[in-house]
Amino acid sequence: MSTISLCPKCGSKSKIKEKDGVITYQAVQDEEAFKKIGQLKHGMEKFKAKAEQLEKELEAIKSKLK
Repeated sequence: MSTISLCPKCGSKSKIKEKDGVITYQAVQDEEAFKKIGQLKHGMEKFKAKAEQLEKELEAIKSKLK
């Protein structure tokens, strides 16, 4: 997922990308797009937490079967 921050040059909300130690800022033009990015990040974090929980349950089940 993209990291969102304020651009130090223009002050706009921007996506940050780092490649070979060089940080580039790409402005997010639409406020609606910024909201969608936030919603997607939140959804992915919830999915990740659920996946981790299921992995732990699977390990517990596997250990009981051995």
